[in-house]
Amino acid sequence: MSSQPHIALPWVVRRTRLPLLSLRCVDCPSRSATTGKGRFRVNANGKLLDVWLLVRCVSCDRTSKLTVHERAPVRSLDPALLDGYYANDPTLVAATLLDPQFARRLGLALDWQGAWQLDAPPARLDEAWPWHVAVDFEAAVPIRPDRLIAQGLRLSRNEVLRRVKCDISLRRHTSVGFTFIVMTKVSTY
Repeated sequence: MSSQPHIALPWVVRRTRLPLLSLRCVDCPSRSATTGKGRFRVNANGKLLDVWLLVRCVSCDRTSKLTVHERAPVRSLDPALLDGYYANDPTLVAATLLDPQFARRLGLALDWQGAWQLDAPPARLDEAWPWHVAVDFEAAVPIRPDRLIAQGLRLSRNEVLRRVKCDISLRRHTSVGFTFIVMTKVSTY
């Protein structure tokens, strides 16, 4: 390592919107849907409730329903939760959509492309090496670290793999904070 102190850079990953859903539309060839404004539909049949999350096709704007609760007794749902469904609470929409059990039960995949941003101070390549970078996630956004680092440092992913030392795998998605060290460019003679 260098005798100079490293430069510590804080990076923060923020969610800018909810992810798209990989969901096949019945009307058009699109395979993406969005929650739009985030609405629930609650239907009562006697003492039983059905709750759906409404999603829209990004191409043809067709509305589809994703089952949240099916034929659930009214008393089995927490009153605050039920009020959230009726009020179309945006926090509840996000929590429902990002719930892994909900996605697994319906066979949904989330498309995070364009749904997050990296807030990082500008990298100055002429400053002292090595750099120590701490990445924090404001929300659980699954990102491959090599892609995140390549975007933040404006390097190719191959260059990232050569110059970055990290305790986690750079090629596996993560949504928890991590740190890495960027080493100086190795010159070849």
